[in-house]
Amino acid sequence: MKACPMPSSLTGRTAVTFGFVGLFIVVMNETDRTCRAEDRGVAVRVAICDDSKKPGKGPANLLRILTPDSGFSAERITSEEIRRGRLDGFDVLIMPGGSGSKQAERLQASGREKIREFVRSGGGYVGICAGSYLASSHYDWSLGLINARVWDRAHWARGGGEVSIRMKDPGWQLLGRGGSIPVHYNQGPLMVPDDESSLPGYEVLATFDSEVASKGAQPGSMTGTHAIIRSMFGEGHVICYSPHPEVAGGPNDLIAAGVRWAGHGRSRARAGRSPPSKPVSSGI
Repeated sequence: MKACPMPSSLTGRTAVTFGFVGLFIVVMNETDRTCRAEDRGVAVRVAICDDSKKPGKGPANLLRILTPDSGFSAERITSEEIRRGRLDGFDVLIMPGGSGSKQAERLQASGREKIREFVRSGGGYVGICAGSYLASSHYDWSLGLINARVWDRAHWARGGGEVSIRMKDPGWQLLGRGGSIPVHYNQGPLMVPDDESSLPGYEVLATFDSEVASKGAQPGSMTGTHAIIRSMFGEGHVICYSPHPEVAGGPNDLIAAGVRWAGHGRSRARAGRSPPSKPVSSGI
């Protein structure tokens, strides 16, 4: 079977083309330094969306990582509570793994709009696997928080297993890891830039260095696509993970650092500090 070719947008191009440039890099790097230093004394209030009666595997892992000792105050909330406006009491919303379309269905149109309003006004959003499908601009049920579409959509159910991701310089600066890192993968989105004119480009933090290619997926179509990305939506921070660094064995620190960054704006404001400057997009 002929391998699915890599999109030309990923050949020899970087976040300087598709993401924020210039002032974005300067401002985001400054935000990263601040997140790692003074704001660690402020607990980040985290809502984990989970509609199951008992914590699902993903939410349970997140609660294990995002503890008060680590600088977080995390709890589960339901889609119904999101529709009722409960996000106002949090700094960050995490949409974990599962099914993105089912998450959208349970949230309903009013819940999806509540999330957009929350992020637009400065709240953080963390998508993991299904939550990244939900955040994308790809599907009619997506939230449209980040300018990303799904590559090789026909083979989204490509299987799972351990893969390697390659950290980019911005990923090393934000998440504290460099090089090639093993991580669990389970049919997360292969993210590539979309062309939504109303959204800024995103910054690539990590790419897939190896792949899963079962269930009819074509070998070669996953490697090099984007595994972790971040951007802004209005005043809010958005970070999306295709794989599952929250599982036992991790690397769990990739999640903790990303959640801390996503909640930076609101937690900083609660500490009486000025919010970080808003990044400037190149308009490309």
